[in-house]
Amino acid sequence: MPRVPVIGITACTRVIEQHATQTISEKYARAAATAACGLPIVIPSLAELIDCDDILEVVDGLIFTGSPSNIEPLHYNGQASAAGTQHDPLRDATTLALMRAAIAAGVPVLGICRGLQEMNVALGGTLHQKVHETGVFMDHREVKGEPIERQYGPRHPMHIEPGGLLDRMGLPAVIDVNSIHGQGIDVLAPGLRVEARAPDGLVEAVSVHSSKGFALAVQWHPEYQVMDNPHYLTLFQSFGKACRQRSVLRQMLLKSA
Repeated sequence: MPRVPVIGITACTRVIEQHATQTISEKYARAAATAACGLPIVIPSLAELIDCDDILEVVDGLIFTGSPSNIEPLHYNGQASAAGTQHDPLRDATTLALMRAAIAAGVPVLGICRGLQEMNVALGGTLHQKVHETGVFMDHREVKGEPIERQYGPRHPMHIEPGGLLDRMGLPAVIDVNSIHGQGIDVLAPGLRVEARAPDGLVEAVSVHSSKGFALAVQWHPEYQVMDNPHYLTLFQSFGKACRQRSVLRQMLLKSA
């Protein structure tokens, strides 16, 4: 019988009670297990110890998660961040290289929030560091202090571009999504296709135009209560299907070796 696909989930680094830790939010692991029907494992941000090729030999798909931290601007020749901006250089060192390697190898990739920004930066794009200060876009940040159900509740409609990956999944032309981010895509990386936009024009989803495999990233958080939202569920099911296909192919190659 086909084995359950292994889905790697990128971790953030934090110091908790003086101990360096690797953390993921449980909602990503639950979504990988329930909606994508995979076996979630944590990919630690240890670029100096773990080679990208070794990771790709183990996983059938990768989720690049959201995070409280932002990508350091040096990775896209941006201006220095404002004082107090949270960064995670160990994650940057791991995920940017892993994103490029996974896309090149055709490993299914799903980027979420920071994961979308990682896809854009890894492939040569740039970011708005404060979308709400551009004078062009709405404030896409959550309201601090609100209950999480409201923070992650529907915030604005999202318009899906015809002919793209989201469209081919069967999603309607307009769906409602949450909005929990302060940064966003400025210059789109070469090779990326815009999949969806917010009403103010900000990019909400991208795919790799000529990817060998599933390669999609979204700015919103479809992992939150994914089993209760049919549109979010469709996205994870499509990603999970791609992971299972890769798992089957890998098993066939191992048997023929």
